[in-house]
Amino acid sequence: MLLKVCQSPRLTENLQKIATTYTKNPKTDDTIIYTPSLTKSADCERLSFSSAYLLIFHGSRDPRSQAGADRLAQELSECLGRQETTRWVPDLQAGSNSPMQAKSVWYPQVGTAALELAPLPLHEQIRLFANRALTAGCQVLEIVPLFLLPGVHVMEDIPAEIAQAEASLGGALKIVLCPYLGSHPGWHQLLAARQAAFEAKAWILLAHGSRRAGSHQGVEQLASQLGAEIAYWSVEPTLAQTVAELAELGHQQVGILPYFLFAGGITDAIAQQVEQLQQQFPGVQLYLAQPLENSCELAQLVLDLTQPI
Repeated sequence: MLLKVCQSPRLTENLQKIATTYTKNPKTDDTIIYTPSLTKSADCERLSFSSAYLLIFHGSRDPRSQAGADRLAQELSECLGRQETTRWVPDLQAGSNSPMQAKSVWYPQVGTAALELAPLPLHEQIRLFANRALTAGCQVLEIVPLFLLPGVHVMEDIPAEIAQAEASLGGALKIVLCPYLGSHPGWHQLLAARQAAFEAKAWILLAHGSRRAGSHQGVEQLASQLGAEIAYWSVEPTLAQTVAELAELGHQQVGILPYFLFAGGITDAIAQQVEQLQQQFPGVQLYLAQPLENSCELAQLVLDLTQPI
């Protein structure tokens, strides 16, 4: 009997937790393709071939937003233990009575979709990715909103688009809406590590802001954990107001943590405003951290929000 083992080197230390899945070659009885999957471990490294993952971001005319989402999807794929395996699927070019053929497939299936400013509406992007996941043999589509605040997009727009996609798919695939990224309790540690790189004595956590009632509770709690003042880009208190208040209190070194995932037009505008505020308050040294961008740590936060095996 020929046994083909598809094993990710990154997951070797977790081999004792392997749960085995066998796929038999329909042409013969002597070939088995063995694809291991892992239960969720303490460091959240796991592998699931039954689930596909779709990361939904806001969308922007700035190409850096799409590029950032794609890089995060790649990080998540690597974190899950990306590997290539083989599936037996019909040869579609051979007609209705098509023989089965071996097809190379990458697992896990990880993709991105934009809520706004995309060529297709979100529900259509979800439907197309779901069909791709079905072709790859996935049974579940897990959707993670890459949003940091529970505003209208998270609470209303994305669920409505998912409902449209589900209706068009007719129950062919189970769709799970995971918690939004900003709900993860691990943000404190990730941002605290960024604070440690600067000499600032006072800090401002700068978030986008939302007019939806109650949407700021989580980010304000995060600011408190970081020992930082809170400021918003779209609502008050603004960055300028908060810098002025800290300057009046006598602070001479102020760090600014942009609570934004990817570089883009807003983060460019923040950098310009910080330069202006530096001229306005020459006695205060302002330190501006970079947007969160992508890292293995950020991918782990996304992974934590998906369903345990």
